[in-house]
Amino acid sequence: MNSFSPSRRYLHIFAVFTAVCTWLTLITGGRVTSHNAGMAVPDWPTSFGYNMFLFPVSRWIGPIFYEHSHRLMASGVGLLLIALVVGLAFLEPRRWVKVLGYCAIGSVVLQGVVGGLRVVLNDAQIGIVHGVLAQSLFVLISLIAMVTSRAFVEGRWARACDTQGFRWVVLCLTALIFAQLVVAATMRHAHAGLSIHDFPAAYGKVLPDTSPEAMAAINAKRAAAGEPLTTPDLIWLQMIHRFIAVGILALALAVVVRARRTAAGRLAWLLLGMIAVQISLGIATILSNKAAEVATAHMALGALTLVVSALLSFRFFAMQAQWRKESLDVSASTVYPSGSGQSPDCSRATA
Repeated sequence: MNSFSPSRRYLHIFAVFTAVCTWLTLITGGRVTSHNAGMAVPDWPTSFGYNMFLFPVSRWIGPIFYEHSHRLMASGVGLLLIALVVGLAFLEPRRWVKVLGYCAIGSVVLQGVVGGLRVVLNDAQIGIVHGVLAQSLFVLISLIAMVTSRAFVEGRWARACDTQGFRWVVLCLTALIFAQLVVAATMRHAHAGLSIHDFPAAYGKVLPDTSPEAMAAINAKRAAAGEPLTTPDLIWLQMIHRFIAVGILALALAVVVRARRTAAGRLAWLLLGMIAVQISLGIATILSNKAAEVATAHMALGALTLVVSALLSFRFFAMQAQWRKESLDVSASTVYPSGSGQSPDCSRATA
């Protein structure tokens, strides 16, 4: 059993705190996009010529509040991450965990530069990259928080279980959720409002008509309502978003069915519940005509869903590695039921 000193326990708590702050920073970034406040502060790294940390609170009003508070939160996360990596360097004996910390530092620097370029160049497309990098950084910091826990260090985090083949289904689910977030970021940063206002239909049909004649009629109605014009690409992008959501739900159901008797069963059920709520928030976003706070909640839960799926995927791979190790250690005289494909712990694990 690996030693887990009080100092390492505090390091884990600090890593969890950093992950939570990262998620809160994602939420402030989502509010910037939802409230169309991306260029409320037109300069970077200064704020209206001030050092961003000295910008007068009296001027934190309207869209400026969303943009400036996001900058301060992001800076705070950067400082927390530096402190976390220093802690890993001195207290963490595992080299690969230290490497994760160094990767996180590199990612947060890149994230800051990309965010600055989005302002300096006034390019909404860079905002897509900024959003995707933020989601990836959140996953990475959450992974650091998980692998620094006592349960993981002492080998209690993943009960032995043969997940051969199935663990790839969980990994595919994680990849699909990430792809969904990329599509969502592209939609959000198009700043074209909702391309489809009805649900579950799309302009009254199962598949929308995006012929030139149909698009002319659609945009005429949007113009009369004071909405931004849309394009066939944006309409089909929203349809792809819907199709991927169905695929995610189907894969999540498959994961729960297979994982229910493993140590990761509860985590799989949690993931399924989060996906169900996430789909509900997506529907609410459409029916509320993309209300800012509803859209932000949809984005925030999407980030958490990605993290839970990524950690579940990591856990299934850890289960497989531990199962193989224990299988090699089993006495040759031990007999398991033919074709069970499980170690004794797999069917009993419920933690």
